[in-house]
Amino acid sequence: MNAAAAAPWARPTEATKPESAEPPPMGAELAPIREKLARGGRLAREDGMALYAAKDLLGLGRLARWFARRKHGRNVYYVSNGHINYSNYCTLSCAFCSFYRRKGKDRREGGYEMNLEQVFAEAEKIYAQGATEVHIVGGLHPDFPFEYYTHMLSGIRERCPKLGLKAFTAIEVYHIASLKRIGVREALAELKAAGLDSLPGGGAEILDDPLRDVICRGKETAAEWLDLHRTAHRLGLRSNATMLHGHYETPAQRVDHLLQLRGLQDETGGFLAFIPLSYHPEHNSLKVEHGPSGMEELRAYAVSRLLLDNFPHVKSYWVMLGLAVAQMALHYGASDMDGTVLQEKIYHMAGAETPQGLKAEDLHDLIAETGGVPVERDHLYRRISRGPGGPLDWKVEE
Repeated sequence: MNAAAAAPWARPTEATKPESAEPPPMGAELAPIREKLARGGRLAREDGMALYAAKDLLGLGRLARWFARRKHGRNVYYVSNGHINYSNYCTLSCAFCSFYRRKGKDRREGGYEMNLEQVFAEAEKIYAQGATEVHIVGGLHPDFPFEYYTHMLSGIRERCPKLGLKAFTAIEVYHIASLKRIGVREALAELKAAGLDSLPGGGAEILDDPLRDVICRGKETAAEWLDLHRTAHRLGLRSNATMLHGHYETPAQRVDHLLQLRGLQDETGGFLAFIPLSYHPEHNSLKVEHGPSGMEELRAYAVSRLLLDNFPHVKSYWVMLGLAVAQMALHYGASDMDGTVLQEKIYHMAGAETPQGLKAEDLHDLIAETGGVPVERDHLYRRISRGPGGPLDWKVEE
């Protein structure tokens, strides 16, 4: 079986041409922002506030889609990946979190931990299915030593040499560093030497300390989150960034969050993608009746795409959004649909009803249905080509 005869989602796709330099026509409400973008201007804080207040959601979507296609044409990226959530025992008790359990002190069911052999077995299973990336996050475990994390990475690297290792949120790295009583730079350097390739970017929540004290007391400060990623980028590690929206935050706090991320990206250029994360209200202690509506989700995508002009990608995370809204987000500025996401636990313990995983062909079809051109990537957004020799017959294109 040659490459031409392979399934369509396994074939390399040609890059499509960028959109016109001119943004689409807009009504009076969005015309000033449209004109600023047409001149090559950068949106300011007041523009972000105007975008959050705009009533013309369809026009906002057209602007964001034009902006995304100026960067990527009709290409929409996806990755063959799996998740390993190694434990949900945590020393923190974030009010918005439905995932954590307190070891020995929590009467709720569902607490668990994985030893290294279990982690390795899960990684090998993910790798054998053709994954190019594994996404590893967990709680701040009260007992695991520093070596648990370095041996985890080196053990996966030994068993799965081609697998991209994307692991640990900022607060996990701070926790891991504290286990050895070293600084985060030294901890990141040791994790990188053990096999760490990139950071997933979770835990940013909202970069506003008074609000963080309400929703995630005990976590790192906004400045500490930013500094952790700054340090990682300077060490040659790439990362993503996130924003948890739909709880107590205001539009002004969202805009300020995005501008802080944009400022760090101006400084380091180390972010690969931004992911708006929806708050899920089930099974946690925040007094919020429901998470963001579909309309609010799409607005968050469009605003973030337009404000984060220096981020390569905005990611439509279908596990959180649901497949229908995730497809719509591709028309509101997203240029990536994440991946096959085998065995995700964090959002499913918060009430997500999406599938536990998709096949690459499913992602291909979902993207193509929106008019996008599916492009398989690895953890660093390098294009992947697959050969006829089975799930492990893939390589990064030059």
